Amino acid sequence: MKSEGHPQYFQASVTCVGCGNTFTCGSTLPEIRVNICSACHPHYTGKSKVLDTEGRVDRFKRKYAKFGAGAGAAAATTEKTPAA
Repeated sequence: MKSEGHPQYFQASVTCVGCGNTFTCGSTLPEIRVNICSACHPHYTGKSKVLDTEGRVDRFKRKYAKFGAGAGAAAATTEKTPAA
């Protein structure tokens, strides 16, 4: 195997710009800077929020609630009675 065909491998220092957290990992770059990491990302920290500012979920539920009730009633009336 040729030695000049492979990039140099470093133990890179990864720095989060958002919170200042640092850790090391293997990379072809000696230093890596990221905007957000697992220590400050809202999804991983449990601080994520679902915002429904326009009420779209409630509007969807109201719109299709009448269809859900009608479909159940229609299925009940089309059931066949067992032959005696």
